[in-house]
Amino acid sequence: MAFVATASGHIFGILALILLLAWLIHFRGGIDLNSSDAAHIFNVHPFLMYFGFVFFAGEAIMAYKTVRVDWKAQKFVHMSLHVIAIVLGIVGIYAAFKYHKQQGIANMYSLHSWLGLGTFIIYGLQWIFGFFYFWVQGADASARRSYAIWHIFFGRVLLYMAICTAESGLMQSSTLLGLGAGTESRIVNFAGLAILLFGISADLAIAPIPDAF
Repeated sequence: MAFVATASGHIFGILALILLLAWLIHFRGGIDLNSSDAAHIFNVHPFLMYFGFVFFAGEAIMAYKTVRVDWKAQKFVHMSLHVIAIVLGIVGIYAAFKYHKQQGIANMYSLHSWLGLGTFIIYGLQWIFGFFYFWVQGADASARRSYAIWHIFFGRVLLYMAICTAESGLMQSSTLLGLGAGTESRIVNFAGLAILLFGISADLAIAPIPDAF
C-alpha cells in the first residue's frame, strides 16, 4: 500500500508541476523574479510555493518510503528536503511581496495570505524543533520518542495546511484574473486537483496501518 501511495504521490506531484508550468508560461507569459513585467514577478510565487514548498515538503515526508538507506541517512535526506522547501518558500513569499509593492497592493489582506504565512512560520518552527530533537541528539531517547508522535502529527497537519493554502491561492488567482470556463481555467482546476491528490498520497504513504480487529 505504501509503495502505491508513494508512486502515486510522485506522479501527481510531477503532473501538478507540469500543469502549473503550462499555465504560468503559456497563458501568463513566464516566470521571472527580475522582470519589468509585474505579472511575471508574481508568477514566481505560485511556482515556488508549489514546487519549492509543497512539493519538496511532500517529498520530504515520503523520503522514508522512497530512500532505502539507514535511518540516519533517511533523516538527513528528510531534513535536507525540508531545508530546500524553506529556502525556496522564502523566495516565493518575497516574490508576492515584491509584486504587491510594485502594484501598490496591500499585503496580508486575504485568507490565503494568512494561511500561507501561518503555515510557513509553523513549518519553520517544526524544522527547528525536529533538528534539535533528532539530529543534534540533545534530548534523551525517551524525550525523542515522546516528541516523535507530535512531530509526525504536526508534519501531516502542515502538509494539509500547505495544500489548503495552495488551493485557496489558485482560487484567488482565478477570481482576480477573471478566468472563465475556458482552457486556462481547466488547467488551473486540474493543477489544483493534482496538488490535492499529491498531498493525500504523501500522507497515505506514511499513515500507520492499524492491526486487524
